[in-house]
Amino acid sequence: MEDSEIVELYFSRNENAISETRTKYEKYLRTIAYNILANNEDTDECVNDTYFRAWGSIPPNRPVKLSVYLGAIVRNLAISVFRKQNTASRAGSQYALSLDELAECVSGNDSPEEQVEAGVIAKAVSDYLRTVSSDARVIFVCRYYYNDPISRIAGYFGAGESKIKSSLFRTRNGLKEYLKKEGLDI
Repeated sequence: MEDSEIVELYFSRNENAISETRTKYEKYLRTIAYNILANNEDTDECVNDTYFRAWGSIPPNRPVKLSVYLGAIVRNLAISVFRKQNTASRAGSQYALSLDELAECVSGNDSPEEQVEAGVIAKAVSDYLRTVSSDARVIFVCRYYYNDPISRIAGYFGAGESKIKSSLFRTRNGLKEYLKKEGLDI
């Protein structure tokens, strides 16, 4: 079923919207949540909460790209669960690993001033990614947005893990320099 048809099911409050969403996007949503949480039970909960949130937010929202809309919901839910867990249970999480890799470029703080700055930094990161090759951009997004393991990204590109690690290293270093140039070094 096409995304627009699924969205119309939500708008008509047809419960088949959930089953159609599950059929089309469950594997995608599970991948995003599991890459952050590294736990099947928490992943299941986040995916189910995603369906609930979608039901409650469509309408009034009318997502143009349903996969992106649902992906953002499940990612935010998984990150919230991740933050609530204690540090010891985070060991196998791709999210924790990717945060460690990015720590040298951008810190994550929660004061209002820092949240405003985070928006500025997010725009700067987006601007910087427009300057790199499409492969480097996709690798960066796969790793730091979708939290894909390096082995999976290497599989996407038919490349070795060392090539992916090198690309990420160069992109992070370029990002760090770009942020410094923009006066956003942290």
